[in-house]
Amino acid sequence: MDVGLAFFPDVDERDRGAAEYYARCLDFVELGDRLGFQHVRIVEHYFRRYGGYSPNPIVFLSAAAQRSRRLRLITGAVLPAFNHPLKLAGEIGMLDAISGGRAEIGFARAFLPHEFQRFGVDMDESRGRFDEGIRVVRELLAEEEVAHHGRFHHFPATTSLPRPTQRPHPPLWIAALSSKESFRLAGELGFGIMAQPVVPHSLRENLDVYRSAWKEAGHPGDGRVMLAFHMLCTADGETARALAREPINRYLRMLAEAAGEWTTGVRSTDYPGYEKMIENLRQDDFDRLHERGSALVGSPDEITTMLLDYHAACGGFETASIQFYFSDIDPELARGSLELFAEHVMPRLQQV
Repeated sequence: MDVGLAFFPDVDERDRGAAEYYARCLDFVELGDRLGFQHVRIVEHYFRRYGGYSPNPIVFLSAAAQRSRRLRLITGAVLPAFNHPLKLAGEIGMLDAISGGRAEIGFARAFLPHEFQRFGVDMDESRGRFDEGIRVVRELLAEEEVAHHGRFHHFPATTSLPRPTQRPHPPLWIAALSSKESFRLAGELGFGIMAQPVVPHSLRENLDVYRSAWKEAGHPGDGRVMLAFHMLCTADGETARALAREPINRYLRMLAEAAGEWTTGVRSTDYPGYEKMIENLRQDDFDRLHERGSALVGSPDEITTMLLDYHAACGGFETASIQFYFSDIDPELARGSLELFAEHVMPRLQQV
């Protein structure tokens, strides 16, 4: 099992200045590279504390490329609904060159109504924009003189520059939450899947859809699955749980706040059932996440057991992306947690 660092900023100027936040994150990138982690990953979101410090993951990852030598640089994920494919393809090629061929690109549909509203994009076009966007970007990366005349984008024969360093293109991923359509699409296209560690049996069903679609499309192997976890590792498990409870609850409150329009009348045919899902999310807390294995909080032995149990229950995954510096958690606590995890947990996971 590969393990990497995930950054999902849930801060703003009232919590921590942007310059300070990025400086600390880049220090952690350097530390993670030294400790043997395999990747660094960051999201694309806008305008609110939930993700708003990361409007362009490629900019952050370009900086991370200069502070690391081995880490893979993963967008987790870019949003085709808000990005023209020509611009996105050029930026991906640039990141791949700057990093010496370490870029990996994850795509997501976006799901926050306030972002669609501010960009003037109809949420009922979300699926169509996503499907068209990822296919066009992949073609622009793999081929030269690409012309496109689609529902949302039109351009004459164009060669995107710079050309990607990895040929035909960097590894590609799709981020999915609960839609079987997204899991199936990732498998059909031969993309990796980025998923959330929800209830293991329901995740297993979706991963089965992904792997079946992967094999039916004739791709070699079984695909690539990445799960994202919150993590706090201390020598004593009870101490870890006491320290992580409020920061994780605060993170969940910010998520519920950012997605709040779903519970006040927003509806979209492209997001069936999201109002109920977000309402359920508002009932989530640290204890529920910890109980179902979504929050890896405890001693090294406890966290190892949690990861291995979840791995078995959901049918396996290749990559864990660890969010360790979240909410208002103390940076020195996060640093110690990362070091302890690297020393005592990672060696056991590499045997999986």
